[in-house]
Amino acid sequence: MRPSSFDEFERSMWAGQAEIFNESMAHLCGHTAPALLSAAAGDRDLAGLRLLDVGTGSGTVAGLADARGALVTAVDAEPSMVELTAKRVPGAEVRQAILPELPFADATFDAAVANFVINHVGDPAAAIAGMRRVVRPGGRIAVTIWPHPKPEAQRLWDEIFDAAGAVRPPDLPRLDPALDFRRDRAGLTALLAGAGLTGVTGVTISWTMRIDAAAWWSGPAAGIGLTGLILAAQDEPTAIRVRQEFERRTAPYRGPDGVLAVPTAALLAAGTV
Repeated sequence: MRPSSFDEFERSMWAGQAEIFNESMAHLCGHTAPALLSAAAGDRDLAGLRLLDVGTGSGTVAGLADARGALVTAVDAEPSMVELTAKRVPGAEVRQAILPELPFADATFDAAVANFVINHVGDPAAAIAGMRRVVRPGGRIAVTIWPHPKPEAQRLWDEIFDAAGAVRPPDLPRLDPALDFRRDRAGLTALLAGAGLTGVTGVTISWTMRIDAAAWWSGPAAGIGLTGLILAAQDEPTAIRVRQEFERRTAPYRGPDGVLAVPTAALLAAGTV
């Protein structure tokens, strides 16, 4: 299957970015890992569970699952992520793979997870269906996404860009409206139920992200994610204003050690195959 332009754009954002992702945005994404794994295990123990971690990134979820005794297979579309995760989680089988065409036989796994992955694919329903195919009947699937309206940490970047007069480039990736879904709890649970999962539940996870201010800046500065694309599109005077606004608007969240404490939230949904 030829990937959509949305998928191609998404993959271009992450090319070669594993190390910088691990030092920056992985801090934000990693908080949900314990709850995600608990939802995927259901009433089973993680030890001995055949678990697929889809879109593993730098391996945070895979590493935690491996430490808890799961039999972990981790995949990612980006080769640098595959390489880094293989180094960080030597107990896991790590392979390159692109949703929804996962290179595994039907019913291979007891559970599959995707931590902030469904928001990076051009056909979310097909991605869930691809995960469902490789999980055995009675197995579990659990996913997380960022919600809309945006939580405070993500909304803060919009405020920074607006205050600096940054212009959003017109060619930012847009999901086909016919393939999109509501980015709230009802929308996410409906996505999983639509793929044939049963007993689907959804929760909002709220927490305070704690990250060094320089690390949080370094991700977008290196072109990571949508924020990085917007920052890279600015001329030099505007980019300087963005940095100034970043310093000013993150100051209220900054402790004496330079660590930011910013409230955020995510959606977690899970169901049974």
